[in-house]
Amino acid sequence: MIIRDPVHGDIELTEEEARVLDSREMQRLRGIKQLGTAYLVYPGCTHTRFDHSLGTLAAAERILQALRRKGQRVTSDDARLIRIAALVHDVTHIPFGHTFEDERKVFPRHDTPQRIQRFLTRGELGEVLDRLGLREAVYALLTDPSDWRGQVVSGTLDADLLDYLRRDSYFAGLRQDYDDRIYSYFCIEDGQLACDLTKRGLERHDARSEIVHLLRMRYFLTERVYFHHAKVISGAMVSKALELATEQGVGEEDLYELTDEGLFQFLGGLGGAIARLIDGVRRRKLLKRAYAATYENVTPHEQERLVRMYHASPRRRRGLEEAIAAEAGQGLSPDDVIVYCPPKTVLKEAAVLARLPDGTRRLNEVADRHLELDALNELYARIWRFWVFVPQQHAERVGRVVPKLLGIENDLRPAR
Repeated sequence: MIIRDPVHGDIELTEEEARVLDSREMQRLRGIKQLGTAYLVYPGCTHTRFDHSLGTLAAAERILQALRRKGQRVTSDDARLIRIAALVHDVTHIPFGHTFEDERKVFPRHDTPQRIQRFLTRGELGEVLDRLGLREAVYALLTDPSDWRGQVVSGTLDADLLDYLRRDSYFAGLRQDYDDRIYSYFCIEDGQLACDLTKRGLERHDARSEIVHLLRMRYFLTERVYFHHAKVISGAMVSKALELATEQGVGEEDLYELTDEGLFQFLGGLGGAIARLIDGVRRRKLLKRAYAATYENVTPHEQERLVRMYHASPRRRRGLEEAIAAEAGQGLSPDDVIVYCPPKTVLKEAAVLARLPDGTRRLNEVADRHLELDALNELYARIWRFWVFVPQQHAERVGRVVPKLLGIENDLRPAR
């Protein structure tokens, strides 16, 4: 089977891979957008987890080809396992999963061993993998990427990253890309996937610069797309609707078979504040920013405290939302207040394993590493914001209330 992809061109699938792709669980991914509500900001961002799954397989194949050209031993069994693992690596995603799991901590992450086991052992996908004799091997690779095979799919610089950076940029309409030469740097070092930054005993500065460019692209997309304030607000509204639904007994497994639209219909049918939040996202009638605490003006100790209290604990977050509504008064409901506190932002891809003239080390641990890497890490950390979102008519008043409750000034200035 050959599938035409707008990012990678023709992607050729084996008969086994086509059977995996045709399973009900994989086809569900056609209905889950890769970037959640980013389409409200960038209308082209309607690409899906299905598209990304195919692209990750294509990028994985290019890594394998590059390793073979370097003389690395990649068996047909290795390639078969890695390609299918790349294809199914996101099958455990629920709609708006990153918002629910990473940004709001409503449910555990999609890549927990328990959820991976559930999706790989049940339904049509489980049956296909079982018939292929790959179910246990794929599970092991996705849950413990401790050698180079798993790191092709899920590492620091991996097939997943190489697809979504290019795909997200393309569909957002942003002129960002990396050079395909990045694939030629992959090597295997002591059983680990690494990037070879040497040539004839000397360091290749152009290779290091290309990796830094990849990280710069990661930062650019994070700043412009992933953490765009309208995407953050709309995603938080969907999450708040789900959080209210969990108080009515809705659980993680209720979302396993849903698409984005299926989730909207499910939550909208619950009525009340839940339906109101979902309708607001559908019609792009979003809550407004009332309060912001920024990285620049929050001490490291305060940032850690905010993350500990209001990111890691939905219960405390809900308590603060209730306190804000009570203090602001004038009919403001706690259901219309959203406290948004993301985790501290870290450029984990900077920890790519690099072969250097004096040995193999993580790039971010090299004493004389590229100065731009330091700057990128700092810029990435500065993306962090603590927000409070409310209906527009309450925004100014809430902006005055929150500093009294938190003891931290409001960095958000009135609109002119």
